[in-house]
Amino acid sequence: MIIITATLSFETKEDRDVAVASTAKVQKATRDEEPGCLAYCFAADPSEPEHIQVFELWTDAEKLAAHFDHPNYASMVEILHNCSGYLASDNRLYLADDRGPVYGEDGKFRFSAVASSDGDG
Repeated sequence: MIIITATLSFETKEDRDVAVASTAKVQKATRDEEPGCLAYCFAADPSEPEHIQVFELWTDAEKLAAHFDHPNYASMVEILHNCSGYLASDNRLYLADDRGPVYGEDGKFRFSAVASSDGDG
């Protein structure tokens, strides 16, 4: 699994809100049309009024690479770069394996799912 996260920064909350609304159709199209896309969400950060938090989940590198050549990606870039008040994007890419649910049957955090076997956590 490949996880992409980003924080998009805008000058004002109003600029951010317009960007969220303007990108909604492309977000849905990416999820609906692009193979390997399991999640693609650009959402207003409730704690930082000038930020959008991005979460993407992709099945594999080939599908993600195809995304960057897809018209949906080009549309998203164009929309964001033409939004009033767009300042910057700070983004990260992670390679991960699915470790199952966060909570066990007892309702508690499954620490063993993420703890290393050598005790270094």
